[in-house]
Amino acid sequence: MTPLDHTPGGAARNANHAATAPAFFSAWDLHAYYGESYIVQGVNFNIHEGEVVALLGRNGAGKTSTLRTIARVDTPALRHGEIWLDHQPLHTMRAHQAANLGVGLVPEDRRIIPGLTVEENLQLAQITGPKGWSLDRIYESFPRLAERRRQEAITMSGGEQQMLAVARALARDLKLLLLDEPYEGLAPVIVQEIERIVASIKELGITTILVEQNAVAALQLADRAIILDMGTVVFDGTAKEVLDNADLRHEYLAI
Repeated sequence: MTPLDHTPGGAARNANHAATAPAFFSAWDLHAYYGESYIVQGVNFNIHEGEVVALLGRNGAGKTSTLRTIARVDTPALRHGEIWLDHQPLHTMRAHQAANLGVGLVPEDRRIIPGLTVEENLQLAQITGPKGWSLDRIYESFPRLAERRRQEAITMSGGEQQMLAVARALARDLKLLLLDEPYEGLAPVIVQEIERIVASIKELGITTILVEQNAVAALQLADRAIILDMGTVVFDGTAKEVLDNADLRHEYLAI
């Protein structure tokens, strides 16, 4: 576990640690707001290339807000801090620039484009920016999507739409995959299918941040866990440490 320094001046020392540790991705002292609502309150963490990190916490802890801040979407607004990916400053970019650099956000609402087929949704993802997986490779990994390639995408089940949302991210050249609640509202059999997909992404060495309310499922896939509480990092360590620490899970995850 990376201990957090809560003594006077500790925040600065934590930030310095984050700034100096070698990492593929780094978030340094992030402060982000929805209007005047202060949501992300000094978040720091590093990720090494190929790691899968579970970003956990109770409802309202700031998980999705942190993910959206990293993806550089318009809200919440980043007012202080730096975000680095492969030596590039994400904090100076807009969402489309971050996407062109290789940041792929799969939001909880999936953002499937109505009126387009499954294949058209995938093709649209490859119009600009460097391409990632070919359609053939996507269909090989997602056989359900291959079966429904001509179907209007929004008429598919929720689980199939989640598969499409992940596949659409993989259709671009990815450096960092951001998954927001990929199991939310899905039947157990579909959750198993999504877990298989995330596990295969891990095997491919794609650096991933996974936000998931089903903490145990996320921890079983992740290398590391970062726990947020009230917009701040309260734990940064291995996934196994969280699985083995009932007191920690009860205090911050209610499990």
